[in-house]
Amino acid sequence: MITRRDHRIDFYRGLALIFIFWDHIPQNPLANFTLRNFGFSDAAEIFVFLAGYAAVLAYGRIAERSGYLIAGVRILRRAWVLYVVHIFLLVLLMGIIFVANSHVETRDMIQEMNLNYFLLDPQQALVDELLLRFKPNLMDPLPLYIVLLAGLPLVLPLLVKHTGHAVGLSLAVYGLTQWFGWNIPAHGNGLWYFNPYAWQALFVLGGAAALHSQQPHAADPRPLHRQPLFMACAGIAALSVPIALSWKWPALHDAVMPQWVSEHLYPISKTNLAPVRLVHFLALAYCVAKLIPTGAWVQHWLVQKVAMMGRYSLEIFCLSVVLAPLADMANALGDDRLPMQVATALAGLGLMLGLAQWLEWNKRLTSPSPTATGVVSSA
Repeated sequence: MITRRDHRIDFYRGLALIFIFWDHIPQNPLANFTLRNFGFSDAAEIFVFLAGYAAVLAYGRIAERSGYLIAGVRILRRAWVLYVVHIFLLVLLMGIIFVANSHVETRDMIQEMNLNYFLLDPQQALVDELLLRFKPNLMDPLPLYIVLLAGLPLVLPLLVKHTGHAVGLSLAVYGLTQWFGWNIPAHGNGLWYFNPYAWQALFVLGGAAALHSQQPHAADPRPLHRQPLFMACAGIAALSVPIALSWKWPALHDAVMPQWVSEHLYPISKTNLAPVRLVHFLALAYCVAKLIPTGAWVQHWLVQKVAMMGRYSLEIFCLSVVLAPLADMANALGDDRLPMQVATALAGLGLMLGLAQWLEWNKRLTSPSPTATGVVSSA
């Protein structure tokens, strides 16, 4: 099934981690250059899609070699590790927020991070933490991935043997979720910010794309401008750019946007992965795959550094969750001046890169010899 690692996947995961970190820092000027400013989807879609892509590649090979039972056990063990990491990270994050809030006088960081519930009812909050019902801001992606990964043993056999049926079933659940509003309850009569019933569609589509990439395909000899699917996807991606940019100027948006378009386009729900977000991301992913095939560019020094972060996505994501409120605190103590905001965003990126480099060195020290082949990390 898998012959070699696709370094493009590592690069795109690393890029998504950078975008997520910058987007999580309030008023960060570098966040103006992330994906969410130029379309209907953002780095969250990249992360979930590639998580499905990586997981199916990794555990599909295990299933091929050792059977689906062994693969399922390995998947559940990984989900348990992620759960333990989530609980530890949550405790660490709350400690950082409480300390930071005592030093920042300009705003209430506890309120911004949705931690008042813990102060008002700590006993119930602890129970809800363990049940993944209580998730402060910045902590939503990891519980989503835990749930999606825990369900993969049920989906993997069908996805590998009958990919079309698995995708159809997944999209059916997605459609019913849009229609009936299914979601998982959270604390305080709330709902999960990332609705697993909706976001599983992107995870499964990522897995299907991984399986598709392993099959031989005849290259389309036609130039891209003569390929109808590419032109349709390019049109969707291009059309979304001016609309997304207009959100920065509401008066201009309201003046130029036809009322009937607004009625059909909005609201663009991130919680339920609105169809316009899903279609935009898939169109963008298809265009990127067509325009940027694998090649010598993946060997560039900068690309390799970003890809290195993507190879250790779990560790880098956890570090970014810790760094975002620390950067916010430093910005507040520096009166939110532009040089301080840029410096904290770049310093955080440097620390993320440093951790990835340390993990890479540690891996080389513990490995007697580099493997000639490998699978994409499932983290």
